[in-house]
Parts: sequence; C-alpha cells; structure tokens
Amino acid sequence: MSVDLSILDLAQVGPGETVHDSFVASVDMAQRAERWGFRRIWYAEHHNMSSIASAAPAVLISHVAAHTESIRLGAGGVMLPNHSPLAIAEQFGTLGELYPGRIDLGLGRAPGGDQQTFAALRRSMASADRFPSDVLELQGYLRGQSRVEGVAATPGAGTDIPLYILGSSLFGAQLAAALGLPYAFASHFAPQALEEAVAVYRREFQPSEQLESPYVIAGVCVIADDDEAVAQEQLRQAKRHRVNALFGRGRKFTDEEADMILDMPQGRQIDSMMTYAGVGTPTQVLDYLDWFAGHAAADELIVASIAPDREIWRNTLGHIAPATARTATP
Repeated sequence: MSVDLSILDLAQVGPGETVHDSFVASVDMAQRAERWGFRRIWYAEHHNMSSIASAAPAVLISHVAAHTESIRLGAGGVMLPNHSPLAIAEQFGTLGELYPGRIDLGLGRAPGGDQQTFAALRRSMASADRFPSDVLELQGYLRGQSRVEGVAATPGAGTDIPLYILGSSLFGAQLAAALGLPYAFASHFAPQALEEAVAVYRREFQPSEQLESPYVIAGVCVIADDDEAVAQEQLRQAKRHRVNALFGRGRKFTDEEADMILDMPQGRQIDSMMTYAGVGTPTQVLDYLDWFAGHAAADELIVASIAPDREIWRNTLGHIAPATARTATP
C-alpha cells in the first residue's frame, strides 16, 4: 500500500449475536490488528441502532485499550453536538492519562441518530450550529488553555489529545482547513462530495500548532475472501442489512423483499452509499485500495469491513493487513 491503513470498527451486532458478543469480537480484532500493523482503530458514536453497539465510544475505547498494548484508538467520531465540550475533554483526557500517546479524538457535527434520538439526548438541532466554537472550546481544555474563565478540565488539561474533523461535505473540509486539523472524509457511506471536499481542504489549509501540512483520511468499505463469489454475496447481504436499517422502521424484511427494495429508486440510495467499496479477492481489494488512495488524494485510508458474516468480517482485515501485505493469515 502507498498509504497507511487503519480500521473503522462499527461494533456491529451480527445475526444471533448479543452486544457482549460484539465487544468480544472488537477486542479480538483489535489485538489482531495490532499484530498486523494497522495504524489505528476508530469507533463511531451511533444511537438508537440495534445493529451498532458503539453508542459510548470513550467507554469502548478504554475497554479495548486495556486489552491491547500499542495500537492507536479513538473516536471516529464523537458527535460533539450531543455533548458539552468540557465533558468530552474530561472523558478523553482520562483516556489520554490512562493510555498516553495512543488516543485520537475525531469530531463530527451530525447527531448520530434521528431527530427523536436527538430529543431523547436532551439536545436540539441548534446544537450543531455551535460546532466550530465547541471544537475550539474543547481544544482549549485539552491544551490547558481554557477559553472559559475559571473552568479547567481535570483530567484533560495538558493532554493535548489530537483532534480530527470528520465530515461528508464542504463545511467540515473548510473548518478543518481553517483550524489546521486533519480531515477525515466519510466516503464509506457518503461519497458524493469526496473529491471537491478534499480539494477545498488542501487548498485552504492553514498550518497550526497540531499540524504543519494538510492530512486527509478517507473511509472505504471492504470485503475480501479467497473466493470472489463469496465476497460478492457478502456485499449483497450487507446491502440487505442496510435496507432494514434505513427502511425497516421496526420490521424486518425478507431477503426477497429487501432485494425488491434494492431494485427500486429508493434502493439506489444504498448503492450510492457504497460507491467506494473494495470487494473481491485479497489481491483485488488491495489493488482497489491502492487506486482509491490516489483517487481520494488521501494520506491514510480507514477501512470498514462490512461483511455480515463475523468470520469474513475478521478475515477481511487479515487479508489486507499492512504488516504482512498479501500474505496475512487471519
């Protein structure tokens, strides 16, 4: 690979699994990823989604960090409108003190759920409008340079946890550029603005205390298996799962019903979400990732293994592992 590879672990709760099973799998995968040479693993804040167990990223990061030794771990990301900057500074400051040099903090502007969930979190949509100022307030706490008189983050102050701006639009690109922070684009599910957003970020970037030159992380879906047909069938299953997540509203579609929806205009939204997906044999996926890194003008790729089958999910990451290139043994 021409760039570093990292992992986005959505802490999926697979068919027949419990949330506890998902966490056990995340720890096991992190231990393997550490041996395989991946740069970092991130966990994303999602709420009110029965198939994703990463609602509390700081807690999950701490658990995984306690069972690993060196791999970087972080949020990709914390949805800052759901929280006060001080609370996040204290949470990630605690992580930074417990696991120095290993913690990242990616920040997103979306609520990480629907409007009903946002209301249940006791937040309003107006919270997203404060995102730029909240990022600066959070950064001040972590640097020990609080912007709020008489308030310091303990733990947090002086840990200087590195911040990353997550986004899928020009807004995040422009903010990351103005603040001189790394930019992570969510092309693994919202690919439309990838090229324009990265171009804007690189063109407008202003050096900062954290970062001298622009740094882009791009998300991409992956499924790798020695049998290409198996990988393609897993992709089909993954699309069916997304049909249920997006359109189920409390009911579960049969495979036949899901396939019918995928063939309808609204189903094309799911195909669009998976525009950037490396699916096939390990060699095919690695070749795709190499192409995608250039296409995205990325300095690092963060891969989301989307295979519903737990073994193929894990083995996908082994097949593309950086430390052992094309000969990794899952």
